[in-house]
Amino acid sequence: MPVSPLLRRIGLLSAILTCLLLSVSLVGGQSDEPGTFLNPLNANGGADPWLTYYEGNYYLATTTWSSTWYMRRSPTLAGLKTAEAVEIYHETDPSRCCNFWAPEFHLLIGPDGEQHWYFYYTAGVAGTYGLQRTHVLESAGTDPLGPYTYQGRVWYAANDTWMIDGSVLELNGAVYFLYSSWVGPLQSLFIAPMTNPWTLSSPGTRIASPTYPWELLSGNVNEGPVALYHDDDVFIVYSASSCNAPNYQLGMLTYTGGDPLDEASWVKSPEPIFVRNDAAGVYAPGHNGFFRSPDGTEDWIVYHANDSTAYGCDGTRTTRVQPITWNEDGTPNLGEPLALDTPIPLPSGDTGEDVALPPIDVVRLQATALDSAYLRHSAFTLQQDFNPTPVADSMFMLVPGLADPNAVSIESFNFPTFYVRHQNNTLVLTPDDGSDTFAEDASWILHEGFSDPEASSFESFSQPGKYIGQLFGVLALTPITESSNQRAREDATFRLIR
Repeated sequence: MPVSPLLRRIGLLSAILTCLLLSVSLVGGQSDEPGTFLNPLNANGGADPWLTYYEGNYYLATTTWSSTWYMRRSPTLAGLKTAEAVEIYHETDPSRCCNFWAPEFHLLIGPDGEQHWYFYYTAGVAGTYGLQRTHVLESAGTDPLGPYTYQGRVWYAANDTWMIDGSVLELNGAVYFLYSSWVGPLQSLFIAPMTNPWTLSSPGTRIASPTYPWELLSGNVNEGPVALYHDDDVFIVYSASSCNAPNYQLGMLTYTGGDPLDEASWVKSPEPIFVRNDAAGVYAPGHNGFFRSPDGTEDWIVYHANDSTAYGCDGTRTTRVQPITWNEDGTPNLGEPLALDTPIPLPSGDTGEDVALPPIDVVRLQATALDSAYLRHSAFTLQQDFNPTPVADSMFMLVPGLADPNAVSIESFNFPTFYVRHQNNTLVLTPDDGSDTFAEDASWILHEGFSDPEASSFESFSQPGKYIGQLFGVLALTPITESSNQRAREDATFRLIR
């Protein structure tokens, strides 16, 4: 199976690069206590995680924002930190090519009477998030790594609308589909019956909308519904408020019996059940799933969170896990999100050891011609900004060149696998499509800076003699020659701030 572009990254550059860069690395911790581990399971790119333990292995997938799905597999939980990211699907159809969000994979009986993994996800078209819909892949057998084939959209023809965060609820021998969609200004939760794992038999019924103040703090949002089962009780845990703010948190619906398609059968808890923990440095905990320990005796939550209030709804979020318990009344007790330096006992039956995340080097490119202005992406184009907000849009990782390891590629920190490339002389941030053309256009020869020997200039690998610079005041691929004036040289020189 092909290996993810994420695996092209290494933590340290060559000795020459190390001398040029101001060295600051983001390094994941490792627990020193036997039988424990430290969160997170990834250094970045850990949004909307889905994690399952199946037949001796943990499987993890997260939002990619691109046109490709990857999955990691490990026999130990901590091993997911360094597990190979395996490509399981790549989409080329422009009607559903892009903005891959919120993966979930469920083992269900298909129309052929056999078990298959059904990989649900949100996707849309390039250039907008307004056409996001829910899609599903089907595995050939019972290996969560596939192979997978595209099975279709999950939708009802009479109600073709924006539809995200699809999940599955199994109740009373029937299968239902959970998702989030808009009703006027309210992003709400819906449920619909299914005739097979990709077909809805009727339009969805709204079962919850944001009404409490804590659901409206930074956006009118209910999303990410997932089922949680305990004895005879059934719950739906969902995310509330906006993922782009630190107050993103989890709420809960409790099934009270009767028709699951009736909103009256679900009672919303008046308070959130999992919230930010400022003392622990955990912000915007949400979009969760649940999984069992290897021996089946423990329930665990997997969720994403940020470690800074400056980070938002992108790849700055990391995947975290921790055990949950149960209250005397049968409701779940998720506790509070734990700090990243808190040792957590491994799941029962997990005999692995903790490992450290591979280090990653993060750099900001400061323009010498515009003092204190930084290179940043905005709407996936490159520009320079004196005060980039969010700051993560100006954070990049210099990694070995996709076309030549002696060159470098500039990978986004908050959109991993997205790289700075030139396109018609403009500079854009786009996901690696695996092609030779992309690799060459996204690779750069690093030179001593034209106007500052302690800074750097980036020469195009595929168009020698052209550099990241400015044309008519706009960031662009620019020819620099011996006759170029001083301002052009300054425009093509960047301090690498770590």
